[in-house]
Amino acid sequence: MTPQQAAVFLQTHDQYLILTHVRPDGDTIGCAAGLCHALRQIGKTAYVLPNRETTSLFTPYLEGLLACEGWEPCTVVSVDIAARGLFPENALPYLERVELAIDHHPSQEFFAKETCLDAGRAACGELVYEIIKQFCQITPEIGTALYVAVSTDCGCFAYGNTTAGTHRTAAELMDCGIPAAQLNKRHFRTKSIRRMKLESMIISDMELHDEGTIAIAAVTLDMMASLGATERDAEDIAALVGQLEGVKTSVTIRELAPGKCKLSVRTDPEDLNASHVCALLGGGGHAAASGATVEGSVSDAKRTVLDAIHKVKHGV
Repeated sequence: MTPQQAAVFLQTHDQYLILTHVRPDGDTIGCAAGLCHALRQIGKTAYVLPNRETTSLFTPYLEGLLACEGWEPCTVVSVDIAARGLFPENALPYLERVELAIDHHPSQEFFAKETCLDAGRAACGELVYEIIKQFCQITPEIGTALYVAVSTDCGCFAYGNTTAGTHRTAAELMDCGIPAAQLNKRHFRTKSIRRMKLESMIISDMELHDEGTIAIAAVTLDMMASLGATERDAEDIAALVGQLEGVKTSVTIRELAPGKCKLSVRTDPEDLNASHVCALLGGGGHAAASGATVEGSVSDAKRTVLDAIHKVKHGV
């Protein structure tokens, strides 16, 4: 489905429930909030399904938008969800009812009846913006949500996925009167003392492989507990390790529970395709940034992901 067709779809349906993915980031939350406001602007009934993993960093954008328990939608839309395994537990009952999926991941599983996909976008927020500007006025409220979506998924326009189109989208959103400076300060230039201490612990335990071109770091449950750190303190922690000079592939391992770890792989896509690595582990994403969840200890996860990297890169 093209963005134009998606815009027509959204105008001709009603009673919307919008779904976000597990461990929600700024892109999925910003898209959900922006889309919900846009649909309400044209007289539609629209809500966002509550996601219990949403941190306090993003909850302000969802104020007044969350569905009450038991509310029954007619039309279910997912934003920034590439795979069935990324549905939160309370969203699983809607998995087979998704009428439209809006996404930018090349690993999209096409679980919905209709899919509007553009894997060339740095953020799903870019695509949502293109869709909704065809039928609504982009207010500061909508623009703020979509700016959060776009800016957080490209690291405040510093990541390699940033395109000229990304900048154009951001400029148009800024033109509608959003508090861009405040948003940039909130999301990119503010850290808690717990976050700073967590970064120090991560770096001190980091491992380097292949002559310093691969960096693997872990965030364990013990580390989080010792600092009293929350999920907000660990937001976008995967971006840290790849900042080390000489590193082309960085892996951040989050211990979710004993025997279960989430891998976040960031690469120079000209050197290694992160999506190919994570596909071997049951995950997916983009060429430069992908993820997967694996069973086993942190040590097991380190061996598993390193083996996958070598297999993709060297065929061994």
